[in-house]
Amino acid sequence: MAMEPVSRYFMSQRLKMHYLVWGDEAKPPIILIHGTRDHARSWQRTADALAGRYCVYAPDLRGHGDSAWAVGGNYSIIDYALDIHALGEAIGRAPYTIIGHSLGGGVSLQYAGTFPEKVSKLVTIEGLGGLGWQRERRPAHERMRAWIESMHRLEGRVLHTYPTIEDATRRMREANRHLSPELARFLTEHGVREAEGGFTWKFDNYTHAGSPYEFNMEDARDLWNQITCPMLIIWGKESWGSRAGRMDLSAFHNYRSVEVEDAGHWVHHDQFETFMGHVNAFLDA
Repeated sequence: MAMEPVSRYFMSQRLKMHYLVWGDEAKPPIILIHGTRDHARSWQRTADALAGRYCVYAPDLRGHGDSAWAVGGNYSIIDYALDIHALGEAIGRAPYTIIGHSLGGGVSLQYAGTFPEKVSKLVTIEGLGGLGWQRERRPAHERMRAWIESMHRLEGRVLHTYPTIEDATRRMREANRHLSPELARFLTEHGVREAEGGFTWKFDNYTHAGSPYEFNMEDARDLWNQITCPMLIIWGKESWGSRAGRMDLSAFHNYRSVEVEDAGHWVHHDQFETFMGHVNAFLDA
């Protein structure tokens, strides 16, 4: 039976941020950071598996889950990293073991590169691609114009309403064919809120916006080079994200990389037992 977490809040950049806690706080701390348009409760199975040996903390990133939406729609990776620093200070138990998925993986790398003394071990799941680091940099005026136009389009966008939980669950399964009906339902129930006419996802549409000041590979490598803790880099073989073999990981000092068969972008959902096997071996090393 799933362990029910405790809800708590902290402040970051004047935003009220929500996070969950599983387990005994006398045990070592581990922070789980979700990906784009996801939520803290998506870590339930991972938290259940880890709570016997760790106290598990999982934030809802700004604009996600039950955390506040950013005024003006400011959702860059540096803002998310600031929020994780604020969470760490609120918990007050550094150094932390951190597991991050997708955007959360990128955020965890930012945090670990900025405050290497605050991270003891780091697992990133599909966390090195999709953030614009691989693309050729466009001129600043093109990026600025595209960003302003995208923000203008978002002003007229409304949250999609699903008449029933079942409709929203079907959309969840369309996004990830590996999800079981039970897991898709669980993720959906915790990822929506009631609205007029049905249910909407909890995430802010402005999380699609990004920033005109793209985070580039030069900056990424500088931050990665500061990370001193052991790292585990996990990839899904069927993912649409970047592949380990296509990336230069030479900026990292102490890492190993594994690719998981029959898994897409959400490796921790798609092949949970295999994922936990790799994580437990890494944490025990």
